Amino acid sequence: MRKLKKTLKITGVTLIALLITALIFPTWTSSIKGENSISILEQVEINGSKQEMMIRGKDKDNPVILFVHGGPGAPEITYADTYQDLLETRFTVVHYDQRASGKSYHFYEDYADLSSEVLVNDLLAITDYVSERLGKEKVILMGHSYGTYIAAQAAQKAPEKYEAYVGIGQMGDTVTSEMDSLTYLISQAQQAGNAEDVVYLKGLTDKIKKGEMFTPRNYVIQYGGASRLIDSPDGDSLGMLLSSEYNLLDVIRYNVGISFSQKVLLQEVIEHPLPTLVTKLEIPCYFIMGDYDYMTSSHAAKEFFDKLEADQKEFIAFDQSAHYPQFEEKEKFFEWVSETFH
Repeated sequence: MRKLKKTLKITGVTLIALLITALIFPTWTSSIKGENSISILEQVEINGSKQEMMIRGKDKDNPVILFVHGGPGAPEITYADTYQDLLETRFTVVHYDQRASGKSYHFYEDYADLSSEVLVNDLLAITDYVSERLGKEKVILMGHSYGTYIAAQAAQKAPEKYEAYVGIGQMGDTVTSEMDSLTYLISQAQQAGNAEDVVYLKGLTDKIKKGEMFTPRNYVIQYGGASRLIDSPDGDSLGMLLSSEYNLLDVIRYNVGISFSQKVLLQEVIEHPLPTLVTKLEIPCYFIMGDYDYMTSSHAAKEFFDKLEADQKEFIAFDQSAHYPQFEEKEKFFEWVSETFH
């Protein structure tokens, strides 16, 4: 009995030690070979809030891509470098965890004023920081999913800061997109013979049509409207924990932050759809959409694109992808970015 107690005590102490280590374990981003390369993970104070930033590239003299993640509250730092290895050979790529998201969520900070306007102003300040740090007059602005809601507003507000705007998984009219998603899900559930899902989803029609709710994302993922050629990467807590960029505390921050951010920010997306906020862009504008995207539907994005005023604009369809064309067809994406901006 005494021996058992001792074993349990040692096991308990070991587990506590492992837990503490996992919580505070140092984080980093893997190095890139090259005399003029850059690979850093750092916190920068932006508009009074510390925000995490990752900058990676083989040559700091290359053009700079500033990437705005989606969600709301779903940073991509922990898996971005897996998919952007080609991009890093010809561009310097900057990711950041938005205010109240991921490593930029701080338990002691007051986020009562969190709004898309705050995030747009943060993005403009981050643009200035990145441009000065990397010695660039302008950067290429890319938004993904909800990140397009923020990035498109920034591009309209301060076009002088950006070489171009690229919307990936571009948001359009919210209710139109959600109804497209619902119609797709019902069709897929019917084809699969899932009668219970069909009944449940049909029952959501009125609420979604009235803008009272979003199409359940777990069903979008289940029926292939999120990703086709890769596993859906967002929200993978184990994957985050196994990355070098996040420790256990950061994973906790991510999960608390995404819950808070979505509760606060998604209502804005319904009440103020992006096409009502951004009507004209004074820089080249590109929408990159996966044909199978039902997180933000290609049809709703095309309707927005057609109405958007811009001297130079292009709608590019990736016919094998869903919501992550930059990852699902990364070679094709790399070729397009290189041809367009190099």
